[in-house]
Amino acid sequence: MDTLIPVINKLQEIFLTVGAEVIQLPQIVVIGSQSSGKSSVLESIVGRDFLPRGSGIVTRRPLVLQLVNVASPEDRKRAASGELGIQADEWGTFLHCKNKIFTDFDEIRKEIESETERTTGTNKGISPEPIHLKIFSPTVLNLTLVDLPGITKVPVGDQPQDIELQIRTMLLLYISNPNSLILAVTAANTDMATSEALKLARDVDPDGRRTLAVITKLDLMDAGTDAMDVLMGRVIPVKLGIIGVINRSQHDINTKKSISETLQDEQSFLQKKYPSLANRNGSKYLAKTLNRLLMHHIRDCLPELKTRVNVLTAQYQSVLNSYGQPVEDQNATLLQIITKFATEYCNTIEGTAKHIETSELCGGARICYIFHETFGRTLESIDPLAGLTMLDILTAIRNATVWYLPQVPVPLPCGYHSILPLS
Repeated sequence: MDTLIPVINKLQEIFLTVGAEVIQLPQIVVIGSQSSGKSSVLESIVGRDFLPRGSGIVTRRPLVLQLVNVASPEDRKRAASGELGIQADEWGTFLHCKNKIFTDFDEIRKEIESETERTTGTNKGISPEPIHLKIFSPTVLNLTLVDLPGITKVPVGDQPQDIELQIRTMLLLYISNPNSLILAVTAANTDMATSEALKLARDVDPDGRRTLAVITKLDLMDAGTDAMDVLMGRVIPVKLGIIGVINRSQHDINTKKSISETLQDEQSFLQKKYPSLANRNGSKYLAKTLNRLLMHHIRDCLPELKTRVNVLTAQYQSVLNSYGQPVEDQNATLLQIITKFATEYCNTIEGTAKHIETSELCGGARICYIFHETFGRTLESIDPLAGLTMLDILTAIRNATVWYLPQVPVPLPCGYHSILPLS
């Protein structure tokens, strides 16, 4: 079971490399309104601060995040593909710069920002082209998550007027995949009945078999209120469950509060505020639940995936066989191709090609037609003296004529004579 997620991750990486996804692979898609706390949830799962921060829409390209657990030194060496220079316990790699390994998570954040701006520019526009990030750590569980732009309603700044439609189309593209799990993130200090994430999830998953709800910012609810009914599923039931977490505040981020301290404070808050639900909520429980759900979901999808892979293998093998045997002598093959092209070209010019065109003139017949019909008519339609007067023509004739003048002696100051033409 533990090897299922790495295999799916490898397939996903291959599809992203070739630029096509012919098989819909199982993955967890994270959706939610803008500033609902999606990034904080992902950072809590990873245990590191690595995602861009700021006001407004920050996630502007899909981020495919693969988490790989490397507990032992052998696993770390194998995961790093034999890179002997890695001394850190945690590191990250990007698909667009495979040969570079990031051990500083601040550099990972900067790379995400620069790669986002490379495609979308410095404005607040979005792009469907994903960024692929793989993080290796002994503290993470094997997971595949896709972080998508937050749902927004009103364009700000120089955003396109249809930004809401663009984001919605992108979200539906990912969550409509029947093999994907939907992680719908909603803030606890908002009305869950108006949750855009849950509404989108219900549109594509009416039975709720693929949807897991996450309630963030439990500590920011109004005084005298709690999320007990929401977490128990009494407000809006979700089949895969509802898990509450606590995010780092902006003050915590500014003061560099570590995620480990945040997780400790989260457990203390849950034990105090929701003692009966503390063991079924929190970021650590969320990560374990996602790992379990994804493995079970992959297991359920395996028969269909295997059938699809076998069908595609047979199709592409048939196409490959149609190309003939592998080329052994490339120079001889190139010479054969050039010779065949030259022969076909000459046959087309001479009119002896195997396939004679019946709908239009081509080859030598076309060249003959152009010279005898089009070229001749074009020459006849040109007036060579257009725009010239008789004086212009006479002047041109005189300038093009060589004039020979008689020669006469001219005395020079030194006593010699020079023969110059007489005008």
